[in-house]
Amino acid sequence: MPPRSLRAPLLGLTLTLATGAVLAAEHATPREARALFDQAVRYLQANGPEKAWPAFNNRKGPFVRKDLYVYVIDRQGTYVANGAAPEALVGLKVLDSVDAAGNPLFREMLAVTEKQDEAKIRYVWLNRQSNHVEPKVAWLHRAGDYVLGVGYYAPRSTADDARKLLDAASAQLRRVGAGKAFASFNDPRGTFVRDDLYVFAVDLQNGQFLAHGMNPQLTGTDAASLHDVEGRPLVQQMIELARSKGEGTVDYVWRNPVTNAVEQKRTFVRREQDSLIGVGFYRE
Repeated sequence: MPPRSLRAPLLGLTLTLATGAVLAAEHATPREARALFDQAVRYLQANGPEKAWPAFNNRKGPFVRKDLYVYVIDRQGTYVANGAAPEALVGLKVLDSVDAAGNPLFREMLAVTEKQDEAKIRYVWLNRQSNHVEPKVAWLHRAGDYVLGVGYYAPRSTADDARKLLDAASAQLRRVGAGKAFASFNDPRGTFVRDDLYVFAVDLQNGQFLAHGMNPQLTGTDAASLHDVEGRPLVQQMIELARSKGEGTVDYVWRNPVTNAVEQKRTFVRREQDSLIGVGFYRE
């Protein structure tokens, strides 16, 4: 058996390789994923584990569609069903396996369903079709000692998605005040971090981060001196824009924390009292 320090990476490699055939299929939509999830939950409730596990493990059955499949783990983190690769994964203990960002994915699944029957989580996973790390979303359902899940690759966020999140952040700040709003922006599991979008806030007086949804540890650090990979003083440009015009857009080049690739980015910024808030999206 490999040393404990190597087990999680090896498990991750096993999971990635085993699910490659399904992940190479056509991308399903969030609505299709939700429909399959609801169907699987109903089937489990109506038929019990004895019939449900074989049905979920049937790669040619109704519970494998496009790049969607149903999986089930027990409370010890062991697969009892996985439509992507039942031969390789059923019986495999994945409790200590992590996602592509190093987060303890399966422990989070168990924790988030401990006190509620249904939950939704976000994580990052290697898409074997594109060979890129991409954001993924999963719906989870707890049934006794088991957790059933269906995950889908989240669509790349658009300019309209970014604007809507910025509008929501503005409304939140006006509704609950700066302190509570910035705390909500800093919650990586909250509503202001969505796939590859997040809200950040900068103090217009001292140029420090007041919030940063992707990396809350940046709060209180100097933002104004940041430059993009091509040397542009991007935050200083945002500050000047917010002061002079109230809102606008700034284009720059930045490393996408989801794909880990350097990409073109456009950020919408807006002045709110003595701070600016912003939401950026990665352009194709």
